[in-house]
Amino acid sequence: MSPVRSDHHPEHGREHRRNPHAAGLRHVLTHLITPLLMCIGMGLAYLGAFANPAPHDLPVAVVGSGPSAQLLAQSINDKAAGELQVRTVAHRADAMADLRHQDIFGAYVPNGGAAHGGRHQAPELLVATAGSDTSATVVQKIFTPLAAAQGQPLKVTDIAPTAQDDPTGQGIFFLLVAISIGSYASVAVIGGAGAVLPMRLRAALVAGTSFVVSILGVLFAGPVFHLVDHGLWGLWGMAWLYSAGILLIGVGLHTFLKRWTTLGVMALFVMLNFTSSGGIFRPEMQNGFFAALHSFWNGAGFVEGTRSHVYFDGYGLAGHVWTLIAWLLVGAVMITVAGLAERRRTAAEQEAAARATAVAAAAVAATVTESAPRTAGHGADRATAEQDAEEEEMEEAVGV
Repeated sequence: MSPVRSDHHPEHGREHRRNPHAAGLRHVLTHLITPLLMCIGMGLAYLGAFANPAPHDLPVAVVGSGPSAQLLAQSINDKAAGELQVRTVAHRADAMADLRHQDIFGAYVPNGGAAHGGRHQAPELLVATAGSDTSATVVQKIFTPLAAAQGQPLKVTDIAPTAQDDPTGQGIFFLLVAISIGSYASVAVIGGAGAVLPMRLRAALVAGTSFVVSILGVLFAGPVFHLVDHGLWGLWGMAWLYSAGILLIGVGLHTFLKRWTTLGVMALFVMLNFTSSGGIFRPEMQNGFFAALHSFWNGAGFVEGTRSHVYFDGYGLAGHVWTLIAWLLVGAVMITVAGLAERRRTAAEQEAAARATAVAAAAVAATVTESAPRTAGHGADRATAEQDAEEEEMEEAVGV
């Protein structure tokens, strides 16, 4: 009997005894790459967007039509050195309309008496905190010293205040955070645990989950925290579009990214999304990268759409809703492409399995064919022997 061969080298055994947890340690270190990349991404995104806010061409206005108003506007522009973009408007009512359209974020009335029957009054600053509390605060800091130089206190008039229970107006941003987390966290469940299901069933789960998440968002905004006191149906529609877009894109990406899906959806819908939404600082207070994202990213569509719907009589709402619809359509395309890719992958696997089965069957058939002659010969010899034995028994029976 030949000795049993072993490929196990003695050195391997000694190495395993020295470090029995090497394989497990490598496994853990490999999976630590994802949270470390998240840490890097979150640091770059949040600190890059929020660490050093400063106005960049922030549009404001000086109310007046004479040479003095023009001179004051030019003087403020020169001193701002690119921080402000100062224009003049003829009347206070025009400035209020521009604020409601969010064309400007502050309007300085040098002499409030000009709009009040010629009576001498303190300078007035018009703001709309519902558009951005931080922008209104920055504008107030800029114009307060100007009024002080005239020896007058600055009167601040808020023409679009926020809800009573949301004094800073940032409740909408935190509502965005809640809806986003509910949406992208569900991607891991539907895309991961639901990977065994057909794509059409996963799409149905996306529709149902986004419906539930949007209803929760409306409950938080309305009855629970009173961030919004009217227009809840419109808010629900935008919340559903936003949530469904995230879920469709995330579930579609899971087909291709697998274990990297969490990192991918966090990059799209946290790192780049929250920072460019305008919920904390408007794009005029950020660098060019995040300001550019604000013009088409889905979080900005939701935040600005909600502000427009709740505080600014729907001005500009259609554009923000179309932004959310565009992301939903991208998600629909993504999940369709993922479904087709999975179908092709399944067909290729079935074809490979069929080929492997055919090869195995052919090998078995060849083996049977080779052994058949020997089996047939043994069968013939056995039949002849049985026949001779029967003849001998008959001869003995008749006494031959």
